[in-house]
Order: sequence, then C-alpha cells, then structure tokens
Amino acid sequence: MIGSEDEAKAWLTEQFGAATLSRLELLAELLVTENAAQNLIAAGTVPHLFQRHVADSAQLLRFVSRETAGHWLDLGSGAGFPGLVVAACRPDWAVGLVESRPLRVDWLQRAALALKLENVTVFGSRVERLETMQCDVISARAFAPLLKTLHVAARFSTSETLWLLPKGRSAQQELATAGSSADMFHVEQSFTDPDAGILVGQIGGKRGGKA
Repeated sequence: MIGSEDEAKAWLTEQFGAATLSRLELLAELLVTENAAQNLIAAGTVPHLFQRHVADSAQLLRFVSRETAGHWLDLGSGAGFPGLVVAACRPDWAVGLVESRPLRVDWLQRAALALKLENVTVFGSRVERLETMQCDVISARAFAPLLKTLHVAARFSTSETLWLLPKGRSAQQELATAGSSADMFHVEQSFTDPDAGILVGQIGGKRGGKA
C-alpha cells in the first residue's frame, strides 16, 4: 500500500523509471499552477498529489500487459487523471482523452504539449458525440456510475477490451446495484487507499485481471 508522497514517488520510479518520474513531476507543477485558475482537483488533495492522483492513476497499468501496445481511451479526463499519467508512463500506447469542458480541454492540450506526449489525442467532445472507434483499454475516473458508463461507451469496446474504472469507496456498492452487469466486473483493491476499489472487467463476459 502506498501511504505517502515519498512512497508514491519511489513506486513510480521503480515501475517506470527516473525519466518518467521527472515528467510526472513537471505535470504536477503545471497542474498546481493551473489549479489556481480552474478547479482541476480539490485543494485539500494538493499536498498529497502524487499519492492521491498520480500513483492512483498509474496503478491501473498493473492490469495491462507490458508486452503489448494499443489504444487507450480515457473518458471524462478532466485534470488528466488517469489519461495524462498513463500516456507519460506508457508512451508506446496511443491515449485518447475525452473531455467536453472547454477550459479543461485547453488544459489537457497544453499539458500534453508541455510534456511532449506525442501519443496523446485530446477529443473536445461529449462521449455520446465521439466517433466510434475500437479501443484496447477504456478508463474512467469520477466520470459516471457503472451502468451509465457502459451505456455511453460500450460501442468503443470489443470482447477483448479491458475496462478499468476507479470508483473509490463506492466500488462494491456500484457493483451490487449493477444487476447483470456485475457479472462482467470484479473489484480490485487500490494501492493508494485501503478503502478504495477499482472495477475491472471485459463486457464480452471475460473477466479482466492482472497482466
């Protein structure tokens, strides 16, 4: 369990290397500055940014094989979690960030440029209006309840697409109220919060799991 900023940075360095940590530190600096102009993250989480946001995002990569690259779609990217972090940690993946709010679209575009993330595409659109594409991984953090997420984004998924949905403390509750959809997902423990969970699944019926 990652319990501090130092532990988060040490884990990120171990998993992705010092160069990636430097890039993520630049992301953190840019975000803190931008947060004064628009409320990207809660002010109370700024002192714990690496634990609560950066490592919390990067931990999703433990479910994705290191041996393959593909197309990752992040719904409701907002401040860039997990999408920008995933793109920084895995530059071999094409990462699409979907965000409809203009100020946040602008932030995501500027951040990707500053971080030299050539693998990032920012879609300034509601998910419902986005052109259909096939994705290998779909993520959504603080986007919508499970059933609504599936309703608006299932068309981007194949039977092999892995869904990674950080749900905080509501993971078990969402699963319990999802009806038959619950059969396609299971809860994985978060590395950054002992009370938080991640919904992991494949809507073709094949359960997601660790790589």
